[in-house]
Amino acid sequence: MSRSPEFAIGQSVRRSEDPKLVTGKGRYTDDISLPGQAYGYVLRSPFAHGTIGAIDISAARQMPGVLAIYTGADLEAAGYGSLPANIQMTGRDGTPMAKPPRPLLAVGKVTFVGDPVAFVVAESASQARDAAEAIELDIDPLPAVTSAEEALKPGAPQIHEEAPGNLAIDFHSGDSEAVDRAIAAADHVTRLSLSSDRLVVAAMEPRAALARFEPETGRYEVHVPSQGVFAMHNFLAAVLDVEPKMVHLLTDNVGGSFGMKSMLYPETVLVCHAAKDLGRPVKWTSDRSGAFVSDSHGRDIQVTGTLALDKLGNFLALRLEGFGNIGAHLGHVAPIYFTANIAKNVVSVYRTPLIEVGIKCAFTNTTFTGPYRGAGRPDANYLMERLIDTAAEEMGLDRVKIRKRNQIKPSQIPYRAPSDLTYDSGDFPGVLNDAVELSDWHGFKTRRREAKKRGKLLGRGIGSYLEVTAPPNKEMGGIRFEEDGTVSIITGTLDYGQGHAAPFAQVLSEKLGVPFDRIRLRQGDSDEVVFGAGTGGSRSAMMSGAAIAEASEKVVEKGKQLAGVALEVAVGDIEFEDGRFSVAGTDLSIDIMELADKVRQGLALPDGTPDGLDVTHLTDVIPSSFPNGSHVAEVEIDPETGVVEVVRYTMVNDFGTILNPMLVEGQLHGGVMQGIGQALMETTLYDEEGQLLTGSFTDYAMPRADNAPDFVFASHPVPATTNPLGVKGCGEAGCAGSLSAIMNAVVDALRPYGVTHMEMPVTPEKVWRAINGN
Repeated sequence: MSRSPEFAIGQSVRRSEDPKLVTGKGRYTDDISLPGQAYGYVLRSPFAHGTIGAIDISAARQMPGVLAIYTGADLEAAGYGSLPANIQMTGRDGTPMAKPPRPLLAVGKVTFVGDPVAFVVAESASQARDAAEAIELDIDPLPAVTSAEEALKPGAPQIHEEAPGNLAIDFHSGDSEAVDRAIAAADHVTRLSLSSDRLVVAAMEPRAALARFEPETGRYEVHVPSQGVFAMHNFLAAVLDVEPKMVHLLTDNVGGSFGMKSMLYPETVLVCHAAKDLGRPVKWTSDRSGAFVSDSHGRDIQVTGTLALDKLGNFLALRLEGFGNIGAHLGHVAPIYFTANIAKNVVSVYRTPLIEVGIKCAFTNTTFTGPYRGAGRPDANYLMERLIDTAAEEMGLDRVKIRKRNQIKPSQIPYRAPSDLTYDSGDFPGVLNDAVELSDWHGFKTRRREAKKRGKLLGRGIGSYLEVTAPPNKEMGGIRFEEDGTVSIITGTLDYGQGHAAPFAQVLSEKLGVPFDRIRLRQGDSDEVVFGAGTGGSRSAMMSGAAIAEASEKVVEKGKQLAGVALEVAVGDIEFEDGRFSVAGTDLSIDIMELADKVRQGLALPDGTPDGLDVTHLTDVIPSSFPNGSHVAEVEIDPETGVVEVVRYTMVNDFGTILNPMLVEGQLHGGVMQGIGQALMETTLYDEEGQLLTGSFTDYAMPRADNAPDFVFASHPVPATTNPLGVKGCGEAGCAGSLSAIMNAVVDALRPYGVTHMEMPVTPEKVWRAINGN
C-alpha cells in the first residue's frame, strides 16, 4: 500500500468535512443537549454608563419555570476571578498597562450597552427570557464617551478607577529624535489622517455554552465554540479557581469566529456556576441582537501618518500617531492589535530606515474590541499603502515605480527590519511585477475610456502587503493508530471554517504514506490536547503542519524498530519510503498500516522495543513567517448615485509552500470579501449616549454575493525557512491586501473631483457628496 499522489502536498484536495456540513449533519454547540438541562438568559444593561442602584428580581423569581437568578453580588460572593487579560505591556514612560478587573456580571456600575447584569435560569429558554424582562433595573445614567480620542480629553467621563483619564496604555516604539531629524531634512513630507472603522464580527454561528458539573469528581464538562480548547480550558479553570484537569472543554463544529471566539466570555463561566449550583446541566445560546452588543468588535483605530521622502521618492522615515479604542473592558490579548502588531506590520515590504509608532489606547463606553481577521495587520498595511499613494500623487511619481524603488530586494534578504524582526525569505519585486502583468495594468486606460462612455468613473489601486504571522510558539502533533484501522491526527489548533482536515491529512499522507481516506482529525477535546495555542494569526498550517511532520519522523523511528521485529532483521537494515518499511537490498517489506495491525494483534516485542507507532509530540518554538503579496483592484463608480462596484480584482501572493491551493484561494476570497465589506459598507455607529445605532442587519450592511467580483488568483511562492514545511500563513492576507487596493482605487477614480482621501466605508452617500462638493 502506498500513498496516492493526488493527495500529496500541493494538490487541490476537496475539504473533508464539507459533505457533513452541507447536508446539515454538522454538530455545533447549540445542537448539543444533555439530559435534564436548564436554559439561561442574560439580562443586559440598556445604558452605556450608569450606577446600579438596585436589581429587583422578586417578581421575576416567581415566574413559571424559573430555577435561579444570579446577579453580580452572587458571583462576587462565590469568589470567581476576573476574566483574563493576558498581555503585559508598559507605556512609553514605563508605566504598566492599566488592567481594570472585569466582573462576570456588573457590580456597582455598568460600562456599555450590553453589559451583563443578571443571569436567569429556567426550565425553557422562553421562560428564562420572560423572567429577565420582569427584572426591575434601577440604573442612574452617567455621561458616556464612545471615541478613544474624546475619552482621553480632560473632563471626559471616567470609566474605571484603575485607568485614570481612561488611558489603558500610551504605546511607543522607535527613536523620536531620529525621526524628527529625518522629517526635518526631507525633501517631501506626506501627512495623512485616516481610520480603520469599528466592525461587528457577525459570525454565522452565534456564541453558546453548555455546562455540566459532576459532584462526585468536582469536574466540569463544558461545550463551547472556541479557537482552541487548550488555552480556553486553562482560562476557564483560572476563573473558576480549579485545576485545569477539572475542566473538560469540548468544541465541535464552529461556524466562524475571525478572532471573536478566541476569548473567554462571562456566559461560559455563568453556565458552569449555575450547573454546579442547581445540580443539572445549563445551556445558554446568544441571539443576534445580543451578539451585536456582547461579541467583541473589531478594528477601531484612528491614526495620522507622516512619511518623509527624498527628492527621488526614497523613504526616509515613517511616523504613526493615533488612538485605539479598547471599549469598556480589556479583551484577552488587548491591546496588541492596536500597538505591537501595527509596529511590526507597517514595515511591510519596504526599506524604511526609521519607523516610530505612538498609539494611545483608551477605555470607552462601547463593546470591547478584540482581534478581528488580521488583528492590526490589515490596518498597518492600509496605513502604509495609502501614504505611499498619496506621496506619489503629491510628488508626481508613478505609483508602481515608487513602490519598486523602496522595496526590499531579494539580495537584501535576510533583512533586519526596524521592528527587529528578520525577514527570512521573499521576492517582493517579483510579486509586484506579477500583479502588474496579471492585472493588465497597462490596458487600464482603454478600460477607463470605455467606462466613461457608459457614464462611469473607473479607478485602480495597488495594495501591497506583508504580514508578520503566527506569533512564535510551540504546537502539538499527535499521531494515533486506532483499533478500527484509521489514523488520528491530534493537534492544538482548531478548525472554525478553515478546512484543516484535508491539508493536515495531506501532510501525514505524504510523510507516512497513510491512505488519505483513513486519516481523521481530532482538535476539540481538551483531554486529548497536551498543548495548543489554537488557531489565530494565520498559524495553523505552519504550526500544526510542522508538528505533524516532526511527529511523523518519530513514527518512522518507532516503526523501524517494530518492522525489524516483524521482518526479523536488524533495525539498521530497515529503510522507510513511500509508506513501506523495507529491508535494504531485498524485496522484503511491510506497509505501515500492516505493521500497525500486527502490533495491535499482539506482535511479540523484545524489551526496549516501542509498544506501538503512536506518538505525542510537542515542537520547539517555531518563529513567525512573512507572507506577502500585491493586490490590484479596479472599481467603477456611478457618479449619479455614488454606488461603488469592485469590477476587477487580481492578487498575487507568496505563501511559501502551499499545502492545498484550492483551500488557500478560498481563504483569499473570503478575506477579500471582508475587506470589501469594510471598505464599502460596514461601520459601527454609536450615538452620544452610547447607544448602538447599527444593532441589527437592518442597519449594519454586510457584503453579499453580488458584491464579489471575479477574482484572479496567482502565487509567487518563496518557501519560508522558519518551519519544516516552508509554509507562510494565508488566513488573513485577503484583508491585508484588499483594504489598500480598494481604497486606493476609489481615490483614483474620484481624483478628477479633487478628492485626495476618503474614509472607510465609502458608502454611496459619501461618494455622492464628494463628487458634488458637499
